[in-house]
Amino acid sequence: MEEHLRTTTPEFRGIKDTKGDLGAFGTDKFCCPKDGRAKEVETQKTLVSGINPDCENSQDTRNELNIGISEILGHLMSFGWRICLAHEFPEKRKPFNTNNVSISNKMKHLGMGFRYLKWWYQKTQVEKKIPFIDMLNFLPLRQIYGCPLGGIGGGTITRGWRGQFCRWQLNPGIYQHQTVIADQFTVCLRRGGQTVYQQVLSLERPSVLRSWNWGLCGFFAFYHALYPRAWTVYQLPGQQVTLTCRQITPILPHDYQDSSLPVGVFVWDVENNSDEDLDISIMFSMRNGLGGGHDSPGGLWNEPFCLEHDGETVQGLLLHHPNPPNPYTMALAARLTDTSKSPLRGHSPPTQKGQGIGGAVCAGTHLPRRGRCQLEFALAWDMPKILFGARGQAHYRRYTRFFGQEGNAAPALCHYALSQYRSWEERIEAWQNPVLEDRSLPAWYKSALFNELYFLADGGTMWVEVPAETTTEEFGGILNQLQPTLQEYGRFAYLEGQEYRMYNTYDVHFYASFALIMLWPKLELSLQYDMAVATLSEDLTRRKYLMSGVMAPVKKKNVIPHDVGDPDDEPWLRINAYLIHDTADWKDLNLKFVLQIYRDFYLTGNESFLRDMWPVCQAVMESEMKFDKDQDGLIENGGYPDQTYDGWITTGPSAYCGGLWLAAVAVMVQMATVCGTQDIQEKFLSILSRGREAYERLLWNGRYYNYDSSTQPQSRIIMSDQCAGQWFLRACGLGEGDTEVFPTPHVIRALQTIFEVNVQGFAGGAMGAVNGMQPDGIPDTSSVQSDEVWVGVVYGLAATMIQEGLIQEGFRTAEGCYRTVWERLGMAFQTPEAYCQHRVFRSLAYMRPLSIWAMQLALQQRGRAPGQGMGLIGQKSGKSTGATAGQKSAPAAGLNTKPKGRADLGQKGLLDAI
Repeated sequence: MEEHLRTTTPEFRGIKDTKGDLGAFGTDKFCCPKDGRAKEVETQKTLVSGINPDCENSQDTRNELNIGISEILGHLMSFGWRICLAHEFPEKRKPFNTNNVSISNKMKHLGMGFRYLKWWYQKTQVEKKIPFIDMLNFLPLRQIYGCPLGGIGGGTITRGWRGQFCRWQLNPGIYQHQTVIADQFTVCLRRGGQTVYQQVLSLERPSVLRSWNWGLCGFFAFYHALYPRAWTVYQLPGQQVTLTCRQITPILPHDYQDSSLPVGVFVWDVENNSDEDLDISIMFSMRNGLGGGHDSPGGLWNEPFCLEHDGETVQGLLLHHPNPPNPYTMALAARLTDTSKSPLRGHSPPTQKGQGIGGAVCAGTHLPRRGRCQLEFALAWDMPKILFGARGQAHYRRYTRFFGQEGNAAPALCHYALSQYRSWEERIEAWQNPVLEDRSLPAWYKSALFNELYFLADGGTMWVEVPAETTTEEFGGILNQLQPTLQEYGRFAYLEGQEYRMYNTYDVHFYASFALIMLWPKLELSLQYDMAVATLSEDLTRRKYLMSGVMAPVKKKNVIPHDVGDPDDEPWLRINAYLIHDTADWKDLNLKFVLQIYRDFYLTGNESFLRDMWPVCQAVMESEMKFDKDQDGLIENGGYPDQTYDGWITTGPSAYCGGLWLAAVAVMVQMATVCGTQDIQEKFLSILSRGREAYERLLWNGRYYNYDSSTQPQSRIIMSDQCAGQWFLRACGLGEGDTEVFPTPHVIRALQTIFEVNVQGFAGGAMGAVNGMQPDGIPDTSSVQSDEVWVGVVYGLAATMIQEGLIQEGFRTAEGCYRTVWERLGMAFQTPEAYCQHRVFRSLAYMRPLSIWAMQLALQQRGRAPGQGMGLIGQKSGKSTGATAGQKSAPAAGLNTKPKGRADLGQKGLLDAI
């Protein structure tokens, strides 16, 4: 181990420059010149499963690159997202801004614009805070991101696919999007006692640290991502040496301990394919801090450590960053395989103001000719106690339950990660292999399904402990399992998006929640209890809403909140950070709560949860009934954007909200049966009967359901999301036969119309489904959102198609989004909320695309024989550790959810999650 304390990072001196020595790779036309662009080398071609990592010009190059690594990666090379490190995405999109708004739409939102500017100035210039949505400073597209490191709720660090550490989310919900140039892996080869090759293993060419050997030729390397793992394969030019860096993070379904750990592991597989022995060393260097404002006051210091436990020894370096608001310690470590330990020096003196400091860990070994070896590194960060932006209540992260709250856990985290990563990989493979080995599924889908899960960890995610003394008591008589659930599984929150900084945005969680309920169901139930508490609470503080200019309370009682707060304020305590609209009058939030509650009950079989939530569901449905002004059993929209499409006006009964309403009424009938309240069951059966008739009469036009029932021209828009109510009914095992709400022939015809017009009639059928299309096949531009593609909505639409037997159409619809985002636009691990056909995107790294797991649920449900009993969500990812009491598979003992006069539905929770 090498330690370097007083410089930003270490330097290698006296190293021979071998960039021009290509050996077996042939002529120098394959060498990357100073500008980083290779001459006479074409960009790689696209494969079904991703980007071809091979350089097209040389068959010898391709063959040599694949020697050995095929044995390392095995069948995994066929799946995931792959890209050559030299690849350049030709299309450079810009974030959506006011220049992209039509004059007519600008005029519609003129008042909102002035109010926003005034609010923005107050927030940023007076209060010195970050706006929850900064419409004046959107993030530019950087086509560089790879798999993030770190479990759920402990913060994340992203290593880009070109080798740089470039996105940081250590303080809760707050991102730094900068490359820290000193954070690198560097390889050194020695033969016969002489250094023959040394290279920083990223494509950076910085103006600092010039004595380092920068400028890796990206044509001899490729990156492969299948979250939560990634591989980078390097063929060292002229050396007949292959390096494969395996990156592992413990994202383990149904595991509520290891999945919370703020760690990542890098395992370097080294192959010496030459006829000479060599000595190899790999150095992992990092700066203490990110070089920003939190570093400048000074006081940073480093120290080495060595930890031996259960026969395993790790040795490394601690980078202490004690500055407020959230002090932390970063640890770099390597497994010690030699019996002799490196001598440890004392800690460095604290840095002075403005002074930088860094350190490195170096692991090496002797490698005989034709030999192989592994070098293993861990990266861990220990920020146990966190304060949000208001610096009020302190929270302890979930992992502190297992590793302590004192802030000294980084060595133990590294040791544990290096001891357990093989087990983690086995469990990840056991979870993923049933999907990867299913030949009926397209390769792009396998990549999308797992890689989109990055957002569960990298969505500003918080998973914190809830001390007994702070648990809400006033609702204990209603929510009997509130305290036990929060005590056992903690409190969970994730952002709407990395640019839309609101926790647990509920209208969007409606789509994203499929990933959580299928993989970590206890976190979904915990989130629902938090939402129930927020629903029963109120905050009558009045504030001005930016769209309307109207003064209204922050939160009314018995309505679902939009979100549970901003990380720059005090989440869970001050909710509804969103202040564009007064969401107490939104038509979809209450309905989405009712639908998710029943789905979560259906998939888990947790009747206690359903009975706890039953009074809350009744309360929010009573609040919702005021929107049925003519008492025809169907609610009406209010003539403004009063639902998740918050820039798209809806008037009167509408396909989207009306469909959600009827679906929610239908599941209220089912819940009333389970809870034994016949009078309520009959009440909602009556509403359902009247509402179904009104919905069909007012909205069905023979081909699809009209957008709304207004007299405006846009009322006949074909909305891609018009079948959202049916989507959720089917996910709950309802919506057909005796529980049919929407006539099946109408649903199928509507989906076929959407596929023909919104999918195939838009951008040549290659970009997914546009939100709104006019009947003549022209994208609707009546709003700023109707001509967008919303990735998460498209995945939900694809799931609906699969549910109804339109499987080919479903996959083709979703494929357009994956190929656009991941392969064409370079938005890997930052899937946006929306993009248009040309030029722009909106809101990078967004929650809603997690809805791709609804496609997986639909496939699983179709794989069961009709009427076959369904077991509870299980634990197929391997042995579960830690606090998982009560998370056992239950027998398929039936719950009688049969409404009076209807056939037994046999609902017992859903099949095992993959």
